[in-house]
Amino acid sequence: MFSETPPIEPLAPAYHLRILSDEQLEKFKSSAFQILEKTGFHCPSERALKIYAEHDAEVDSEHQVVKLSPDVILDALAHTPRHYTMGGRSKAFDLDLSKPVTYEATDGTGTKTIDYVTRELRSSIKDDVAKSARVSDYLSSISFYWPMVSAQDHPIAPSLHELDASFNNTLKHVQTPTVVEEITTRYAVEMARIVAGSEERMKKSPPLSLLICTIAPLAQDVGAMEAALVAAEAGIPVGFMSMPNTGSTAPATIAGTIAQGDAEILSAIVLIQMAYPGASVYHSFMPGMTHPRTGAYYGHDSYVYAIGVELAHMWGVPTLAGTFGSGAQSLGWQSGMGAGKTSLLCALCGAETGSGMGLVRGSTLLVPEALVLDTEQYREIQADLEELNTAPEYMALDVIDAVGPRGHFLRERHTREFFRKLRFSDVMYVPAKEEKYRDPLDVALEKTDWILENHHPEPLSDNQQKELTKIIRAAEKELSDKE
Repeated sequence: MFSETPPIEPLAPAYHLRILSDEQLEKFKSSAFQILEKTGFHCPSERALKIYAEHDAEVDSEHQVVKLSPDVILDALAHTPRHYTMGGRSKAFDLDLSKPVTYEATDGTGTKTIDYVTRELRSSIKDDVAKSARVSDYLSSISFYWPMVSAQDHPIAPSLHELDASFNNTLKHVQTPTVVEEITTRYAVEMARIVAGSEERMKKSPPLSLLICTIAPLAQDVGAMEAALVAAEAGIPVGFMSMPNTGSTAPATIAGTIAQGDAEILSAIVLIQMAYPGASVYHSFMPGMTHPRTGAYYGHDSYVYAIGVELAHMWGVPTLAGTFGSGAQSLGWQSGMGAGKTSLLCALCGAETGSGMGLVRGSTLLVPEALVLDTEQYREIQADLEELNTAPEYMALDVIDAVGPRGHFLRERHTREFFRKLRFSDVMYVPAKEEKYRDPLDVALEKTDWILENHHPEPLSDNQQKELTKIIRAAEKELSDKE
């Protein structure tokens, strides 16, 4: 028996804001043009170099450096779709990026897990991907799923096993940041085709999308770019994320970091449009800072990630915003401090999608109850984004008049009706003995355990499951033979 997957509830802002002025946006646009035309970027893929050269880019084959003129960039960008649909396993979970909402995803891809039963720290395995997919399937705050940790018990093709665990345990769209080679992408496309049920459905509402990271400063990865080309040819949406670190792999200024990162993303988007005009792409800017005392990664202030949203829209493409996520070592005050603010700002700036729910330690550690706790923050953000209803029944002037001075509202029919419409947390302020409240961490863990015990999403058909297994075995054989 399977249980119904609750409908998704994306963030729906009733109002919006802008961070950059038109003048500042133009500065960043001209900066990207200057960086890509004057400085250029490193591209080690022979296939990509050939595509750039065929479309009037300046290619230095010896040093594998490419330079793009503004005209070449704009000609390529003229083909990019502003909106498209990222499909779920069923239509009810399709993500229509033309809607004025923000769809949130989990974080990924970590390498460690707090064990669901023993609570011990260990390396992550495929079953962790499956369990976190089931929890994500149940939580309506999560609209699409990143495999949250790596399937390290399947070392030959871990990324494909992560997809297998994901597709089998959620009806929601799956986005992977770990399918980053040409070989595994070919097999991932075949898996997506099986899940979609037909070539037509996969092209119209692909159940899979890829995320490819550039290399800071100003470089591309050979395997990842060739993976992106394979996915784009198949109709799988491909996004490009820049993660420059202010002070080490980017200038020691925020504006310089933004300019460089945006140029890196743009260089990759242009390639895809040269090769496959009209292919679905997205822009993702998630920078960090180098801590001056330790050299460690350190997150930026929230507004920097929201600026990435505005840059994506300036270029005419959707965005994957950096939301939630924490460098905290464990769940607590620090892990919750900035997540809500970043998500709120990105939604207000019009982000189509965002990711980052459920991991700590800089997106490396899965703590099972973190998804439930992040969902509590998500509910607060939803409330902050809602329009205040000032209809007569909500203004309640007649009720105020009926109760009068020093009266009480509990006995009113209006109170009984509208009290039920107010939202109250089922994690915070849960009563305990002696007029105290339970620790929200304990309540969140209890809820997580309940979900895993009681929620079982509709499975793929037996034939689909067999086909996915067959595809993975073929991939593992090819990868083993290659070694």
